[in-house]
Amino acid sequence: MGKSEINRRTFIQKSTAAMAALSAGALVQSCDTGKALVNAKGMPLRAFGKTGLKMPILGYGCGSQFMLMPDGAWEKSIEYAFDQGLNFFDTASDYGDKDPESSEERLGKVLPAIRKEVIVQTKLSERDPEKALKQFERSLKRLNFDYVDFLLIHAILEKDKLQDIEKGIYKTVARLKEEKLVRFIGFSCHDDPQRAKELIENLEIDHVQLAMNATNYGGMAQVALPAARNKNLGVISMKLMRGIVDKGANPAELLEYNWQLEGVCTNVVAHNGLEVLSQNIEICKNYGKGIAELSNPTALERRMQPYAGPHALVWARPDYYDGKIYTA
Repeated sequence: MGKSEINRRTFIQKSTAAMAALSAGALVQSCDTGKALVNAKGMPLRAFGKTGLKMPILGYGCGSQFMLMPDGAWEKSIEYAFDQGLNFFDTASDYGDKDPESSEERLGKVLPAIRKEVIVQTKLSERDPEKALKQFERSLKRLNFDYVDFLLIHAILEKDKLQDIEKGIYKTVARLKEEKLVRFIGFSCHDDPQRAKELIENLEIDHVQLAMNATNYGGMAQVALPAARNKNLGVISMKLMRGIVDKGANPAELLEYNWQLEGVCTNVVAHNGLEVLSQNIEICKNYGKGIAELSNPTALERRMQPYAGPHALVWARPDYYDGKIYTA
């Protein structure tokens, strides 16, 4: 038996024991009036739009950085995250699709043991309804699930016209929700806030995942976020650290900047290794306790302006696609 298989078996054994010791009702607990809601592991939670869910303010990104971790390391990272109260995992049908093992397949080896205790999101890159349906069926098989919590139309671009989305892929994801194969639906968008705003205002969706950070590049927080807030959608922010952390700001400042954006519920962050993960979890658990790093959001925005563009933000480059490994 290989080392990775032993680690996966150990994870499942530990997770099963944790589930037996921790009932679903104990996973979330209310604090005294005026204090933040936290789960039983001390992870702060926020209401996720109109869904009725309470989400951890940090999400575990399972894209390119996650795929860089070898067997034996990624299992420990997920186990640590779950043990610390981080139970939201974000993946996509394309993450690691060309690797020997995809991101979804990795998650499918460990998360089924704690299925009722985690929130899992995947995404469909296909726009053709028939191809998208096959992609979703493959995702279920890889994840070893009979449903997913969140399903997104992946990476909306300017070329994705409302009429085409509405008559095509949107009908597919809406039907999957009606058939209870998906709990909540939405889309992700990196660099076209106007298109994101248009879709938010015209589609019946539950949540969105938007690229927003302290550089304000693209104006997503100014254009699309208010539209999402007006419809009480759950909002997940992404791309808040890559390319700028430790240049113009530290991780705590960048995380706190997005948390202070009205309407944002959780920040999805990629984690390559336990050191970065443990630091970010500590920042989460200290948030709201008077230990904040961010004192002036406007001053941080000014400081981050030199990094507002493709030279620093990988996801703003013309050749970018989500999940690809970039070395610079």
